Amino acid sequence: MDNGASSYRRFLEGDESGFVEIVREYRDGLILYIDSFVGSISAAEDIAEDVFVKLGIKKPRFSERSSFKTWLYAIGRRLALDWLRKQKRRGEIVPIDSCAELADKQQLEADHIRDERNRAVRSAMKRLRPEYEQVLWLIYFEEFSCKEAAEVMKKSVHSVEMLVSRARQALKEQLSKEGHDHENI
Repeated sequence: MDNGASSYRRFLEGDESGFVEIVREYRDGLILYIDSFVGSISAAEDIAEDVFVKLGIKKPRFSERSSFKTWLYAIGRRLALDWLRKQKRRGEIVPIDSCAELADKQQLEADHIRDERNRAVRSAMKRLRPEYEQVLWLIYFEEFSCKEAAEVMKKSVHSVEMLVSRARQALKEQLSKEGHDHENI
């Protein structure tokens, strides 16, 4: 499915099944990526829904300068940042640790991350700086290249490479603190 581009083209030409394929393919990963910004799985679900509504109604032009997934995640990032700005103005930002929606998030993650080692890594990643969590998620779970991650995060490729290196080191340290042998993960 060439990373969603052909499904989006089909949708633009009137084939509704192309849109369904896009939602099915990218929904869970997009929600988890957005959650790394907003710290609330229900807000992330709402924002991801807004991304798909924007695709379905406004039908923005996909220039194909990047992969479809990179383009879609960049839209999600912009909407998440807009949401954060609105929450900050209202004084409604809730710290990640105080979210009562952990059960929903764990279920979503369990569906998306199947085995025990990946859950340990994800748990450790949540304790990292948000920027580290985002770059590790994009590179390792979403399998973005450094160039694609740089486009999504609005950074240079070199900055992302350095960020990945620092994030890996921080993740190793966090896994060690939690009693996991990072060599086996």
